[in-house]
Amino acid sequence: MSVSDRTKTLRLAAGALAVGIGAGGYADFAAGQSAGVLAVYDTVDFHVATATRTAGNDANVKAALRLCNAPGAPAAAQPAVAASAEPTEIFDNLYFIGISGVSAWAITTSAGIIVIDSLNNPREAETYVEGGLRKLGLDPMQVKYVVITHGHADHYGGAQYLADKLKAQLVMSETDWNFLSTAQRSANPDRGPIPRRGMAVKDGDKLTLGDTTIEIVETPPHTPGAISLIIPLKEGNARHVGALWGGIGFNFQRTEQNFTTYSNSVGKFSNLARQRNVDVQMANHPNFDNALIKIAALKARTAGRPNPFVVGWDVQQKIFEVQQDCALAQRAMLRTAASAKK
Repeated sequence: MSVSDRTKTLRLAAGALAVGIGAGGYADFAAGQSAGVLAVYDTVDFHVATATRTAGNDANVKAALRLCNAPGAPAAAQPAVAASAEPTEIFDNLYFIGISGVSAWAITTSAGIIVIDSLNNPREAETYVEGGLRKLGLDPMQVKYVVITHGHADHYGGAQYLADKLKAQLVMSETDWNFLSTAQRSANPDRGPIPRRGMAVKDGDKLTLGDTTIEIVETPPHTPGAISLIIPLKEGNARHVGALWGGIGFNFQRTEQNFTTYSNSVGKFSNLARQRNVDVQMANHPNFDNALIKIAALKARTAGRPNPFVVGWDVQQKIFEVQQDCALAQRAMLRTAASAKK
């Protein structure tokens, strides 16, 4: 049995005990589909209990636990954070240039800058992306690529402004460029225009600029072609690897297939992240990776203390596991509702 299989077995056992499945029942459960019990324990309670147990009291993991909430349930209270964030150097080659509601990142390389996401609209892109780079002492005209993690306006809203002003190449998955080709501009006046088609990437592609290569993984169904990224990071002589999950919430059509796809996408990305020794969690919304809280901790960091963005693989793995269990809990809700109608 592999390490990952042992870990999964232990998680399932813990979840089984948490929902009152005894040792004998779990033995049947662990025996697999041949025992015919896997579906019996594929329940909302089982998956939520497993996710809750996995999260424990770790704030890094608990941020993902809200995905288990039933639709329409009141959101749990979140830790107080600043209404806005100053642009901040996170690692020697990674900078936060986002706002309180949505993230944008800058990666510096030997041949220019890669920006990830462009915020809601041109004004924000000008103020926080372009202006944030200047505040950090970086030249916005060195931006060569703007990677759009998925085709929602809070991530592409400022993209066309950056492409026009900085002459940067826009990058998004082929799937989401096609998705946007039939979309209408958002009616929300705070959202920017759909950008003109740029460079298209697909699952497994790599984006290289100078000495830096980012790995691209398609992780639907937040949008059909949402992409998640593996990013090499450095701090002095230390090397780290970031995993940026590109499509967080369950704001897609609520079908069993979509929640299965979400779980499978997390599993695929998790496998690659483990192979790359990921130890830094990243996201495109600060409330998922606690970016603003970590930035405050980073500013208060004293010599010799670890970078708060470095969570380690064990924690990152738990975050992925909670995402998967919450997706499967939502799927179980749908199955329960469908059964009740029969």
